[in-house]
Amino acid sequence: MRWATTADDAQAVLRTEAGTAAAVIDWNLPQAAGDGGETGGAEVLRHAGQRFQNLPVFLITDGEDLEHLPLWVAETVIGYIWPLEDTAPFIAGRIASAARGYQHDLLPPFFKALRRFDHAHEYSWHTPAHSGGVAFLKSPVGRAFHDYFGERLLRSDLSISVGELGSLFEHTGPVGAAERNAARVFGADRTYFVLHGDSTCDRMVGHFSVTQDEIALVDRNCHKSVLHGLVLSGARPVYLVPTRNGYGLAGPLPPAEIQAQSVADRTSRNPLTQGAVSPKAQYAVLTNSTYDGLCYDTLQVAQALAPSTPRLHFDEAWFAYARFHPLYAGRYGMAVGPETFPGPERPTVFSTQSTHKLLAALSQSAMVHIKSAPRAPVEHDRFNEAFMMHGTTSPLYPMIASLDVATAMMDGPQGRCLIDEAVTEAIRFRQTVVRVARRIAAADRPNWFFGVWQPETVTDPATGERLPFADAPLELLRTEPSCWQLEPDADWHGFPGLTTGYCLLDPIKVTLTCPGIDATGQMSHWGIPARVLTAYLATRDIVVEKTDSYTTLILFSMGITKGKWGTLMDALMDFKTLYDHNAPVEQVLPELVAAHPHRYTGQTLRELCQEMHNHLRDARLVELLDTAFHDLPEPVTPPQHCYQRLIRGGTERVRLTDAADRVAAAMVTVTPPGIPVLMPGENTGTPDGPLLRYLTALESFDRRFPGFRSETHGVTVAPDTGDYLIECVRQIPAQQTGRTAGEHHKTPTPHPLNPQLPTA
Repeated sequence: MRWATTADDAQAVLRTEAGTAAAVIDWNLPQAAGDGGETGGAEVLRHAGQRFQNLPVFLITDGEDLEHLPLWVAETVIGYIWPLEDTAPFIAGRIASAARGYQHDLLPPFFKALRRFDHAHEYSWHTPAHSGGVAFLKSPVGRAFHDYFGERLLRSDLSISVGELGSLFEHTGPVGAAERNAARVFGADRTYFVLHGDSTCDRMVGHFSVTQDEIALVDRNCHKSVLHGLVLSGARPVYLVPTRNGYGLAGPLPPAEIQAQSVADRTSRNPLTQGAVSPKAQYAVLTNSTYDGLCYDTLQVAQALAPSTPRLHFDEAWFAYARFHPLYAGRYGMAVGPETFPGPERPTVFSTQSTHKLLAALSQSAMVHIKSAPRAPVEHDRFNEAFMMHGTTSPLYPMIASLDVATAMMDGPQGRCLIDEAVTEAIRFRQTVVRVARRIAAADRPNWFFGVWQPETVTDPATGERLPFADAPLELLRTEPSCWQLEPDADWHGFPGLTTGYCLLDPIKVTLTCPGIDATGQMSHWGIPARVLTAYLATRDIVVEKTDSYTTLILFSMGITKGKWGTLMDALMDFKTLYDHNAPVEQVLPELVAAHPHRYTGQTLRELCQEMHNHLRDARLVELLDTAFHDLPEPVTPPQHCYQRLIRGGTERVRLTDAADRVAAAMVTVTPPGIPVLMPGENTGTPDGPLLRYLTALESFDRRFPGFRSETHGVTVAPDTGDYLIECVRQIPAQQTGRTAGEHHKTPTPHPLNPQLPTA
């Protein structure tokens, strides 16, 4: 039991005591500091309604007639207490009874059933073989495992043979009830729980939505799992190209890119579509929000793409919270439905979400949400075939329970409150960085600091006043979506071709910018590459989400606290001090120097940053990246054909110096920025073409700065030379094909399993 004597204290209790089961509030509680108008009791009562759903609240009054209380009070409380009219035991009994009822009804369907089964203490006669953890107790190392994770987790690791918990494949019992509850909360017609992450969700939806030799429209800023879906289905991809800015950040697909005529032109120019079973795409997939927090007006996107495809898939791996805060209204897939998009042209919409990433669920816990349309209806029994194909018959029940609980946490006003806290802390951090930079500029210190990628000014729609971002009221920034919209042609974001309201920057995905370049691509004479900064942050046990050449991404999830981001601010200030004092690299990055003593011993932090900046500038790496992503390689054959060659020995690893005019057999994805630059079935181009120039520049950077290499999926590094090797389709000797070398990409490729046979 917690007591509070002021409104401030009471609200602090409600913020920190999530286990509160009932509340008794005095209407005449003293007001919070600086507030006026309402009584302190009214303030606390409102806060309780925002923080908890269905929390039993009793109101203590001093005998006034209830008709003098505001009307909303009666809708919030479940009863009133007049201390002088009833006995203390009777009042306590009423409160305890209400608290028990609240706790009984609090748990969502599956979690409630799992707890009920656990409390029954039944013997386990089914898999898994550890039988509720008992097997672990028979071995010393098993006992250590049991003691670490605890008996309750192991007792809840059950087989699908437990009928009273329902079936994940048949969607019955408590599992089915939990999925139906999630569909209601997330605004879907149907929701499926997936236990292998959003990657499996993407493969599942892609495998269901498009079949052999049908056309799929694919955002080039896609996750590799989308490609895996194309490999499984045998679809023929037509890639849609997002815009990019001077930092190298991927933007949204420009509005003009997704208009029907633009899509038709791009489709007709793609060589792969010549072998398609239909000239119309059956499926389109795009990323929302992007890794860097750019989210679409999904209704605009659906209306633009509707003439081109009957099925639209929003990969919302990092955006499961969007429905629960007004900043994101109309920015998520399930916002597209018959109410917002009436008529026969509405496409069926899929939304795949990695629930565990930014909501409270266990790792790999994910969901597929579906809004079916008559134009391309999704029948449950048929979609369930794809679900079963990609699912497991041995689900981990705690994962299902975590999806159930994550749903319940978002249900009602508490969901808005939880997301609002993350938004608020992200905005406070953003403003703090700008204000610190302002203070540094006014002080007698070297005039530089890190920036934040965001608007420099915002407009208050109520007054029309234009305000510096750092000085804007918190209430304005946390409630007004227009503050975060990417205005057309604004320098701060650097993306061309956008229209008003089309794209919004998600405030909880914070991109820090380093000196050296701006959003238009203008490089300065000095700079601090972000890789050096994040290497230092790692020594402070601060691991960021993503690092590009001059930017780094910080995620503000529901688990963020002022102490957590305050620690980051302290590390940023310390890095500035080390740079300004030209500290030796041995002091700043001791493990780097220990691993590469001949390269970095005796170098200072400022020298390292400048050398790396000069290399990035002289190699024009950011410019080459932009060109490589805009000038796409020529498609030669569908991805599935390349995969078949890959597993049957029909491919070889080729050095970049020998890779010109070859057909890629595997995807090449460079992190940063984490977007594919080469897809299976695409031609690598000429030695001086955009792709090979970019990869060669990366290879050169890795050799020059060991310890800072990019994470490049699809590239093998030769241990003796450091050369990049990429997987290519093995060439057929010219005498076998009747063609000269260099012409293999201009004619049908060999059969994927028998090189002597042509493809169909």
